[in-house]
Amino acid sequence: MSAIGLGLAALGRPGYINLGHGADVRDTSVAGMERAAHAVLDAARAGGVRHFDAARSYGRAEAILGAWLEQRGIAPGELAISSKWGYRYTAAWRIDAEHHEVKELTAAQLRRQWRETRALLGDHLGLYQIHSATLESGVLDDPAVRAELDAVRATGVRIGLSTTGPEQAATIDRALEVGGYDTVQATWNLHERSAGPALARAHAAGLTVYVKEALANGRLTARGDVPPLAEIARERGTTPDALALAAVLAQPWADVVLSGAATVAALRSNVAALDLRPDDLADAIGVPAEDREAYWAARAGLAWN
Repeated sequence: MSAIGLGLAALGRPGYINLGHGADVRDTSVAGMERAAHAVLDAARAGGVRHFDAARSYGRAEAILGAWLEQRGIAPGELAISSKWGYRYTAAWRIDAEHHEVKELTAAQLRRQWRETRALLGDHLGLYQIHSATLESGVLDDPAVRAELDAVRATGVRIGLSTTGPEQAATIDRALEVGGYDTVQATWNLHERSAGPALARAHAAGLTVYVKEALANGRLTARGDVPPLAEIARERGTTPDALALAAVLAQPWADVVLSGAATVAALRSNVAALDLRPDDLADAIGVPAEDREAYWAARAGLAWN
């Protein structure tokens, strides 16, 4: 069975594209969100979660995570801490911002954001990833970016990439061709399974595979509308999110499956996936997948909060 990790995309900023995120954020002040995030981080650690994944564009996620690590007296290396560079947070703590983040996969952005991440997470940081690499961005073949990534690796930090969009598989295969990556993080869930064969190839090549958006931004939870999944969950005495997460955890190439929980209750429901048996999953795996182009078009149309 794979491990469950916690992604901080919904914890470090008041706006996000998970279904019902607005209802999860009771106090949108910086201090209020930090308190709420620390409660989720505490619940995750108590529940056995050891992988925590942030990004420069997740609002104050790195600062919140760094403060939590310091306040709890957690030593570097005790937990697996990762972050990502490439997007810049631009919402200024507003939910109605026209643009919440801006993407720039350049060597200059990497140099700037690496300094910022290192200042916030220090020696806790064990993995630094390209955020949403794509073939068309050219980032995998940029020699200046490669030189900067080599410099980061020289500090003892592993290097990875995350992928996005309907051509995830092609991006992963190109990363394997150019080499130099220790991990890959990609979207795979019951709705969107197209990256599966490429992730299996990455796993076979020795890369650690992280799975993000395992609940399809909330569409595979009770807030979504997947009647077959809800019916199977009722029959098994569990929740749709736990069942959907367990289906991802069961993939032989998945090493770490990230929960995107924004509340303690959601986190505990997600972690319950670890208690499900293989025979609970057979029918869930049978939930029909969507066409990958249609899936990513639907994701692009999700509203913030």
